[in-house]
Amino acid sequence: MAAPELGRWGEYGPRPPARLGARAGQEPATALGAVGTMDLAYVCEWERWPKSTHCPSVPLACAWSCRNLIAFTTDLRNDDQDLTRMIHILDTEHPWDVHSINSGHSEAITCLEWDQSGSRLLSADADGQIKCWSMVDHLANSWESRVGSLVEGDPIVALSWLHNGVKLALHVEKSGASSFSEKFSRVKFSPSLTLFGGKPMEGWIAVTVSGLVTVSLLKPSGQVLTSTESLCRLRGRVALADIAFTGGGNIVVATADGSSALPVQFYKVCVSVVSEKCRIDTEILPSLFMRCTTDPHRKDRFPAITHLKFLARDMSEQVLLCASSQTSSLVECWSLRKEGLPVNNIFQQIAPVGDKQPMILKWRILSATNDLDRVSAVALPKLPISLTNTDLKVASDTQFYPGLGLALAFHDGSVHIVHRLSLQTMAVFYSSATARSVDEPAIKRSRATSPAVHFKAMQLSWTSLALVGIDNHGKLSMLRISPSMGHALELGLALRHLLFLLEYCMVTGYDWWDILLHVQPGMVQSLVERLHEEYTRQKAALQQVLSTRILAMKASLCRLSPCTVTRVCDYHTKLFLVAISSTLKSLLCPHFLNTPDKSPGDRLAEICSKITDVDIDKVMINLKTEEFVLDMNTLQALQQLLQWVGDFVLYLLASLPNQGAPLRPGHSFLRDGTSLGMLRELMVVIRIWGLLKPSCLPVYTATSDSQDSMSLLFRLLTKLWICCREEGPASEPDEALVDECCLLPSQLLVPPLDWLPVSDGLVSRLQPKQPVRLQFGKAPVLPGSTPTMQLDGLARIPGQPKIDHLRRLHLGAYPTEECKACARIPGQPKIDHLRRLHLGAYPTEECKACARCGCVTMLKSPNKTAVKQWEQRWTKNCLCGGLWRRMPLSYS
Repeated sequence: MAAPELGRWGEYGPRPPARLGARAGQEPATALGAVGTMDLAYVCEWERWPKSTHCPSVPLACAWSCRNLIAFTTDLRNDDQDLTRMIHILDTEHPWDVHSINSGHSEAITCLEWDQSGSRLLSADADGQIKCWSMVDHLANSWESRVGSLVEGDPIVALSWLHNGVKLALHVEKSGASSFSEKFSRVKFSPSLTLFGGKPMEGWIAVTVSGLVTVSLLKPSGQVLTSTESLCRLRGRVALADIAFTGGGNIVVATADGSSALPVQFYKVCVSVVSEKCRIDTEILPSLFMRCTTDPHRKDRFPAITHLKFLARDMSEQVLLCASSQTSSLVECWSLRKEGLPVNNIFQQIAPVGDKQPMILKWRILSATNDLDRVSAVALPKLPISLTNTDLKVASDTQFYPGLGLALAFHDGSVHIVHRLSLQTMAVFYSSATARSVDEPAIKRSRATSPAVHFKAMQLSWTSLALVGIDNHGKLSMLRISPSMGHALELGLALRHLLFLLEYCMVTGYDWWDILLHVQPGMVQSLVERLHEEYTRQKAALQQVLSTRILAMKASLCRLSPCTVTRVCDYHTKLFLVAISSTLKSLLCPHFLNTPDKSPGDRLAEICSKITDVDIDKVMINLKTEEFVLDMNTLQALQQLLQWVGDFVLYLLASLPNQGAPLRPGHSFLRDGTSLGMLRELMVVIRIWGLLKPSCLPVYTATSDSQDSMSLLFRLLTKLWICCREEGPASEPDEALVDECCLLPSQLLVPPLDWLPVSDGLVSRLQPKQPVRLQFGKAPVLPGSTPTMQLDGLARIPGQPKIDHLRRLHLGAYPTEECKACARIPGQPKIDHLRRLHLGAYPTEECKACARCGCVTMLKSPNKTAVKQWEQRWTKNCLCGGLWRRMPLSYS
């Protein structure tokens, strides 16, 4: 099916591969097997303004963080032709909501680099200035620069954060193993520099065009300690450079002056702190000449080295080089090996000391391409899949894994994913201007009258399932990369690829948005079930650590299918319930501080699990009530959270008679003994606190003044919990319990629950082979973006008459027709989802929203006596782990 026209990036799809990769010592050959496809997910471009224009910067820098934040540069040009160096930061889920920063750099920005946590950004320019940007109030669309360094007048050509010593290896061959420790193992890797006690010291390293290396260290006091040293005694021009790290804590710097006739130099850099001063020691390592310069037929055809990259930041033994002419390029992959030193025959009879042959380090070429179109950009994978020099056979296998490929963009508009060692084609993307004969050599192709649209900068996501490119017109394009790399895989194997990467994100804490790009609605159920199976196979301690992360992951998966939207409500509610339970238990203090017994929270859980009495007061007398004594102001500040717990228990019990309808929100809680036990514990705590301060109790609207609502709900909740608790045999609720729950709406008013925050994100609305065109600064109106959802359960509240607001028809308390509800109407009352406070139809307080689930909360608590444990819990991240972004006052 033909794709809609998107500028000159409209056509994509499978095409036969151009000749690209060849192993060293062999004639260049076409790639083995089928070639995969990359398809365009969306394109975002700038609005044309009458007095100023965003134009691509020269050079153009781009970086992609592990939190799926993308930073890139442009130059803002006004009528007077003055340039403002801009840095733009966007979230891949809301690319139109870009945050533009006037960087303050006087010269062109040459480098952008995210730190390992994805929360800080380095920028460097052609005047030697380096700035460190960090979030303001942990908001993804609010940034500031407070620290930096300067090598005055010396342009920065390479930049990197110092390594923190954390490295995780992915064992692809063990993707079917049951234990996460077998699939992902911690690699012994030393930090670049450590503080007292072995804590990694933060900082950055940069290389300048004059051959200087500068290191800046961030001291715990906030001061910056900077030192500069020459890479070698004979300084020369450095046009290209890259930085990598070794397992022993050293740093390797590769440099080239831009000419392929001269060697590529390598240096070892050691950083230390001596007498409160930063010390830099350098050592020359073996250098190399590109193979094309030694070939008589190609010696003068590729005069310039245009790209120099280590294959990974923590893989200093493998380097990628690209030499180019005005019309074509050639790519080579090299590896550093230890080889035995040849010994002259005269000395062979004399055995060396210890009978050990002397060893030397030597660069050996692994693979090279034939003549290509001119390469415009290179993007390297970030997945830490370890490959040795003998792993070239992997390139010939019938399966390719994400993370084994790197991306090459060409001036003709095409993008190739090639194996990072063998350089064989794995997937291809062609723009509409790239139609040509496969076998036509690059050197013979006619040049277009105008330059084709091509990427000037590219970055692969942290799972290598997506690629972002900024073209020479300033547009941002997001491409999907098939996890099977184009090979026809059965559904089970394709799901295993995605499952393996989801587990990797679960273990590392990285954002998994780029994985969701490839999940189709029909895959959601299987992925959620298999993810849960793998999770339950892990040790109990690891399950506890990952418990909230897997809930957030399940919720994001279920958003992709209309059939599972109510399960999103359940997962989100469970996250909120777990947060409330852990916070309230943390407020309990032991009566004697030095008691070796269990914590009050643990004793509460133990006693409530053992005592199955349906009378809440009989359970309460078994607890040490002095451990539950809190300040009166704190108890009052908790009222909104306690009210939510009470309302939720009432809703669950009132919905029990309709448990045969699985589409209702809360359905999964009715058979979840762990969650019901948690609610039962909270009801006991609320009962005790109500004796201390009655005004903190949940408020119910009852038909009888003498009704003890808490006792009634606890009795019914306990009966339901007994039916499905883990300690006993599971059974169905008896008819007496169901009858009592049927009477609840006539005894207590069941309040409506605000189940699910509204998410205006993009990933659930993207369709395969149907790219979306967006514009920076303007929220899109997409098919399905009007927040109406096919929600059976969300529109039904037990016992409350419903009405069709558009047709003005009464639907009754339990509508039999499928309904839809608008999730956000202008003027509709808003709610703080975390504090459970009503904000009104048009909030006057500044709010922040989660970039993933859409949860909204106020930036600052309006209550001076707010519970710090609850407020600080959401300072950095949302309930689901997503980043916060500031919302305008008129966000409704």
